[in-house]
Amino acid sequence: MNTFSVAKRVTKQILGDRRSLALLFVAPIFVLYLLSIMLNSGIDKPNLEGINLPQTLMESLKNETNIVEVQDENKALDRVKNNVIDGLVKFENDKIIVTVEGSDMAASNSVKKAVSKAFNEYMHTSIASNPMLKQLGFRMIDSEYNYINGSENMTTFDTVAPLMMGFFIFFFVFLMAGVSFLRERISGTLDRLMATPIKRIEIVLGYFLGFGIFVMFQTLVIQLFMVYGLGITIKGSPILVLLVNVLLAAGSLTLGTLLSAFAKNEFQLFQFIPIVIVPQILFCGLFPLRETPIWVNVLSKIFPLTYGADALKGIVLRGYGLSKAYMDILILFGYALLFIVLNSLALKKYRRL
Repeated sequence: MNTFSVAKRVTKQILGDRRSLALLFVAPIFVLYLLSIMLNSGIDKPNLEGINLPQTLMESLKNETNIVEVQDENKALDRVKNNVIDGLVKFENDKIIVTVEGSDMAASNSVKKAVSKAFNEYMHTSIASNPMLKQLGFRMIDSEYNYINGSENMTTFDTVAPLMMGFFIFFFVFLMAGVSFLRERISGTLDRLMATPIKRIEIVLGYFLGFGIFVMFQTLVIQLFMVYGLGITIKGSPILVLLVNVLLAAGSLTLGTLLSAFAKNEFQLFQFIPIVIVPQILFCGLFPLRETPIWVNVLSKIFPLTYGADALKGIVLRGYGLSKAYMDILILFGYALLFIVLNSLALKKYRRL
């Protein structure tokens, strides 16, 4: 009964705090929307200029790029340096020379991809139109890519969306829970609670349930927005994705309240972010760890988001079921229980029982 009384009070308090509600629901959706726009706004056709290009190659490049033929190489190089165009393509001594500015890797990679594709098309056309080469048996070897998961139309955002969904749920819940619990202490509310016969574990569970109601709704809203607002396809079970997100949020919630017990003000709480939050985004799958030192791989196993991101990526992109994702789910559940126990122990400095 005491637990539900605490949960009811916390619920009313959050409902009356518009900033907390905005942090939970508006902020993650807005950031995810911006991220989707940025990652889906790649360079479809780079702007190039060409010098002394064979007509057939020029036609192939026109299919893949916005290319204009020019005569003055020095002026063209100046336009590349000043980022007026993405690159210069020159045919000299039976060789294609491509010059890019180089500081923008997205533009450079776009030029490389487009020129390579155009050159392959040019070689196909050249060999096919030469009867002598055909008689000698020369031919271009075609390549074909088969995808076990995903497709050639999958964008960068489609790949990182499950990871970002888990991270933003974890991050914003951590902020909301940590700041709210810290305010409870600073305002004296926690001290008044500790002066009553209520047990420490009942206080922890009360806060967990009170915050947990909003965390559940936040997780559901973000997941629905990712699927119906941003068009992310979930190959596995949406219910399983929801379960992983809820467990991630539960771990973040209890971690936030735990660390707030060791902070005297909001600034000190934010000092935990570089230690607790930033490493998690490095280890959540955005960056490959296959070739990193062993100690980096061992360190990544400490953080909850490592397991949450692994489960989300498996379920959303590979269609994993519970039989393959159960270990990550159990570990996330274990983290939530561990942080609840540690929260109760952290309150010992206010009262023994």
